[in-house]
Amino acid sequence: MQPIVIGHRGASGYRPEHTRSAYELAVALGADAVEPDIVATRDGVLVVRHENEIGATTDVAAHPEFAGRRTSKVIDGIRLTGWFTEDFTWAELRTLRARERLPEVRKASATFDDRFPLLRLRDVFKLMDRLSGRARRPIGVVAELKHATYFESIGLPLDELFTAEVNDAGWNAGDGRLTIESFERSLLDKVYARGIYGKRIFLLEARGKPYDEVALLGPKAPHYADYLSDTGLYGLSGKVDGISVPKSLILATDADGHVSGASDLVDAAHAADLEIYCWTLRPENRYLAKTFRRGRLRADFGDWQAEFRTILGTGIDGVFADHPDLAVLVRDELAAED
Repeated sequence: MQPIVIGHRGASGYRPEHTRSAYELAVALGADAVEPDIVATRDGVLVVRHENEIGATTDVAAHPEFAGRRTSKVIDGIRLTGWFTEDFTWAELRTLRARERLPEVRKASATFDDRFPLLRLRDVFKLMDRLSGRARRPIGVVAELKHATYFESIGLPLDELFTAEVNDAGWNAGDGRLTIESFERSLLDKVYARGIYGKRIFLLEARGKPYDEVALLGPKAPHYADYLSDTGLYGLSGKVDGISVPKSLILATDADGHVSGASDLVDAAHAADLEIYCWTLRPENRYLAKTFRRGRLRADFGDWQAEFRTILGTGIDGVFADHPDLAVLVRDELAAED
């Protein structure tokens, strides 16, 4: 079975992420699903933003009426300064416009700054229903719930809010279109316990610890690496449907960062009866492994085809891509060669 291509926050290589234009373009470019990151407003509305801190992804700093909302907070152990979704109502957030998060790399996308309003999760569900009909194929939603432990601590339980949104949107049909992912496995358990029928994907970093377990266990919390061992993978089997990892864990690299091929992680996950996905396929030198960089400029495209082929050729179940058309192109080329 061919891997699916997931439009990472839409077609975020071409348009400011999490905008209607980014999602529409992702589907037009062949994505099988789109990935909204989900955070909450003060009044419990789920909105799609990369993080709850929105200073870099919206024009909020240009709104003098919100200048007093700028503050500092500790989110998952990291101190951040800016504007946070949970300090705004949806009525206030809908007055903002989206901006390109990586303007130094995505200059063309930045020309669309301030053109598109923010979206709610319900808007994404409605849009994917409409686009599925237009494309005459089912378009999935891979919903990433962000900072669940933090939001619960301030009275905004994401599992409860998400369950209500999914049911209201008619997306709890168990038809395979909905996937739920999180860096906090306890959140996946809570959503499942509330009767949401979607794949549960546990996001794992190359280093560090899941924050929900740090909050519960302190220094005794397991590392992400513990889950990536053979024992850890088998321990996840039956508790989640799969894992999603950074692409650095799919590529086999030496001490200097040069790629020699693919790691055995895909085979190990499949041996434990887990699906496996990776993030994020990007063509710019800044994001490619050293082996595939070309030229001097970080924003230039390197040998992305070679990196994408290495990853997509592992038997992986899906990839997240900022430029869905490029991932679809390589996937289809590999399929044609079989």
